[in-house]
Amino acid sequence: MSDVNTMRAISQDTLGGPEVLREVRLERPEPRPNEVLVRVRAAGVNPTDWKHRANGGFLGEPPFVLGWDVSGVVEAVGIGVAAFRPGDEVFGMLSYPFGHGSHAEYVTAPARAFTHKPAGIDHVQAGALPLVSLTAWQALVERADLREGQRVLIHAAAGGVGHVAVQIAKARGAYVIGTASAGKHEFLRSLGVDETVDYRETDVTEAVKDVDVVLDTLGGETSLRSLRVLRPGGIVVSILPVGSDEFFEEAERLGVRAVRMLVDADRADMREIAGLVESGRLRATIEKTFPLAEAAKAHELGETGRTTGKLVLVVD
Repeated sequence: MSDVNTMRAISQDTLGGPEVLREVRLERPEPRPNEVLVRVRAAGVNPTDWKHRANGGFLGEPPFVLGWDVSGVVEAVGIGVAAFRPGDEVFGMLSYPFGHGSHAEYVTAPARAFTHKPAGIDHVQAGALPLVSLTAWQALVERADLREGQRVLIHAAAGGVGHVAVQIAKARGAYVIGTASAGKHEFLRSLGVDETVDYRETDVTEAVKDVDVVLDTLGGETSLRSLRVLRPGGIVVSILPVGSDEFFEEAERLGVRAVRMLVDADRADMREIAGLVESGRLRATIEKTFPLAEAAKAHELGETGRTTGKLVLVVD
């Protein structure tokens, strides 16, 4: 295979720690009907990436190329694609979970996964946003129907999904309560959080009451305990899709609602997110960027659990 037909990508042959990630050369994909080929300029790294790297998750055994976030430039379009042409700057999320592969120089995906990148942000900013923004939007708006004046509790509000969810909730006119360690409370207030809770020092279920919506980004016991802070008819939306049935049983007993969800690629939602970006109401905080070849370092940093906002791979 000549260089023009190949691309650099980050792959792995076994499950394990960040050290299993390596740069390889793979055949450059070709867009099929209704697909676009995107030259990747930046791609976010998310907790789902290091979880799949370590245990295979939905993808099973490697080899595979991880990555769902994409910001880049349309290189070619497949038969029937009318929304884009080569040269268009786009951003979006590959179909989750089986459309993975953005930690590479090129990726193909259904045209409906993308929308035009807002002109006012660069590729790093755009590459950080899709997965976390779609997750937060679908949880708060589509699942919980968050409305003006409602009270929302966002767990891990300084994290990737959390800090974007805060901004979406504020754009909806909600009163936002965010949990984080004390050192991140100033950051949360800068995003518009109305009330901060130090989860290390405070029992959230004692400190917070009468909430309409909880965004649970942690799962496990947090899902269950969050049901207790709701007012009657309130809802906990957990973005961790698996867990005990006790979550649903306890919700029914308390007269509240419980939902588990997975993020879904959706152009209409990406347009809503682009609109929030263009109006200045949504921006990703970038903890650090890494060149594609240093993906393992991004995984190492992400797995500390101490980052604020997003990590992004930059593809030259």
